[in-house]
Amino acid sequence: MLLLYHNSMSSCSQKVRLSLAEKGLDWDGRHLDLRAGDTQTVDYLKLNPKGVVPTLEHDGQIIRESNVILEYLEDAFPTPSLRPSDALGKAEIRLWTKRLDEGHHDLATTSISMGIAFRHQFLARGEAECTALIDAVPDPVKRERRRDLVLKGIDAPVFHEAVRMWDTLVADMDNVLQTRDWLAGASYSIADAAFTPYVTRLDHLNVLGFLDGREALSDWYERIQARPSYKTAIEDWNEEKYLTLMSEKGAEAWPRIQEILAAAP
Repeated sequence: MLLLYHNSMSSCSQKVRLSLAEKGLDWDGRHLDLRAGDTQTVDYLKLNPKGVVPTLEHDGQIIRESNVILEYLEDAFPTPSLRPSDALGKAEIRLWTKRLDEGHHDLATTSISMGIAFRHQFLARGEAECTALIDAVPDPVKRERRRDLVLKGIDAPVFHEAVRMWDTLVADMDNVLQTRDWLAGASYSIADAAFTPYVTRLDHLNVLGFLDGREALSDWYERIQARPSYKTAIEDWNEEKYLTLMSEKGAEAWPRIQEILAAAP
């Protein structure tokens, strides 16, 4: 039995749901409300001490970290395969997901999302509750980064760094996709599943202008959206209140993002 602890619009949850859909696996879910602090409860922290989603339970065994879960699903359920059979292709997948783990998720994606949109949800709760939610973040580095983004938004220094990281990433993805259809070879793989939520996040934030002039990446995203897994793993879980907030605040932030990009060395 597969039991997934996840959140509707969490990027890391989305990538695991994509893999489950592509592999045709049945699973049960426990949806966690991040804003309500569901991942910070004593019971959940026993499952995932970092207090993040997703967490996968398979026949009583716990697997954490989204990119590790993608690899686990490949090993536990090898058919249909979402991983190249050759050593080079497997290495390329690990290089792509390593990039997410080494900063793009925690710094670039979290910062741009919080700085543009989600900070407003924190601020709306009032100073005391807002401070309590930030103070509850277990990791001290992430905690202070979140505090800076909530209070300063797009003027936070880390937001500028995040914008530059995003521009570098989409340029690198476009360069690779100019030579082949998918990120790690001739076929769709867990690398594509892993990166789909991040480009989707740009779309939801109404800053898909990052893809302007990057035709290969734009074509990849169109093909990704046409896959049945995109509907079941992402679109069916979208929450209108978040989509509206992200789109409105993203439109307001885009001119400033363009200024940051223009000023980049």
